Amino acid sequence: MRRLRNVKIVATLGPASNDYDTIRALHEAGADVFRLNMSHGSHDEIRERHRIIRQVEKDLDSPIAILADLQGPKLRVGVFANDAEELEEGAVFRLDLDPKPGDIHRVCLPHPEIFAALETGARLLVNDGKIRLIVKECGQDFANCTVEVGGTISNRKGVNVPDVVLPLAALSAKDRDDLEFVCQLGVDWLALSFVQRAKDVFEARSLADGRASILSKIEKPAAVEAFDDILDASDGIMVARGDLGVELPVSAVPPIQKRLVRKCRGAAKPVIVATQMLESMIESPMPTRAEVSDVATAIYEGTDAIMLSAESAAGSYPVEAVQTMNKVAIEVEADPTYTQIIAASRTAKGTTIADGIVAAAREIAEKTDIKAICCFTQSGTTALLTARERPGVPIIAMTPATGTARRLCLSWGCHCVMTPELERFKGAVVNAARAARAGGFASERDQIVVTAGVPFNVPGTTNILRIAPCDERLIYNTDPG
Repeated sequence: MRRLRNVKIVATLGPASNDYDTIRALHEAGADVFRLNMSHGSHDEIRERHRIIRQVEKDLDSPIAILADLQGPKLRVGVFANDAEELEEGAVFRLDLDPKPGDIHRVCLPHPEIFAALETGARLLVNDGKIRLIVKECGQDFANCTVEVGGTISNRKGVNVPDVVLPLAALSAKDRDDLEFVCQLGVDWLALSFVQRAKDVFEARSLADGRASILSKIEKPAAVEAFDDILDASDGIMVARGDLGVELPVSAVPPIQKRLVRKCRGAAKPVIVATQMLESMIESPMPTRAEVSDVATAIYEGTDAIMLSAESAAGSYPVEAVQTMNKVAIEVEADPTYTQIIAASRTAKGTTIADGIVAAAREIAEKTDIKAICCFTQSGTTALLTARERPGVPIIAMTPATGTARRLCLSWGCHCVMTPELERFKGAVVNAARAARAGGFASERDQIVVTAGVPFNVPGTTNILRIAPCDERLIYNTDPG
């Protein structure tokens, strides 16, 4: 299913998007990737959503990526005798390991690992940062705090600890169970929540054992500081602005977003910008102007994908939210300023033959009347390198590997086409011409760029660039072998 844009759309599934008709409508409206949020829904519900996605994929003959988002460690206070208390600015409030119900003076925080890492002066943010506590004194089983920003604190509210790296495993027992479940089910991407360091990614990669690509969610200050190492260890990145905006000043998030997107592009790894992109569309059929601008900004920055969360999972207008994103993307990418920004942010990367070939393919396509770049890819690497170039013509990623086609649905500009395994380059050129014509990218009178590697079906061997006609008769008359 051809898209008229390059940026990809990720739609989260949930109660508002549980059935075949809605999921199909979401894909037809523009959703390229479906996110399964493991924080919500039983394994039976997740299995059924997975089944429906694969049925839609089969019925429409259109590769679809499935992203399973692991919950990660959840830090929460205990319960209160009165269910809630009102904390006033300047008051003293104690967190400890005592399981007794809390009151106006104290509450249980059942996470000894937090106390082990706390230092005097550290901040504790409760209920998405609505309440802010400053640690004045702490030990192995307590923290005496001053209330810097007061408010209502109630049972089991979440706690963020932005100022220290917590000695927490990135994967809880639930995450490990969920990871094994979705890998056996057959997802394409695993998203890791609350990553703090590269070794968190290594643990997940070991458990996944090649069954899914690993995407790290950047939502903690520690992850921003260790980003280069995390990026090296990951297959992709999500800029998860929700918790990031809680643990850091909200004013710091936009430049961080821009910086991380640039780094991901330089590394040829897909990046998603997520959280509250069209939040008002949970209840309204129309977004705010500010939300549209936010979506547009991410696209102008060159992100690979933009994501809907509650808008498509629990909102009243899930299909309309996808349609809105799709329209914004088409409009932005048609803007000459977009082309200028993308070109200006392109930096030379890599010294391999494949790097040189994809850069040459983009240069030739943009300076001549070429309609598309067709890249044959076994593992997906050549398509990712081509996407890093952000060419001004469509990228047709041709692969015999179903898993590769699905994973590339997350990557900028990649139109994924399944092809049989090939032994000869002429066959590859013919298949590329047919795919370009069938997808409406070119006519018989047009030319395309074809990149491939010989020997075929071996990852990492891209070594050929061919300017090819889309008229098969000309291919047979002019191509050797």
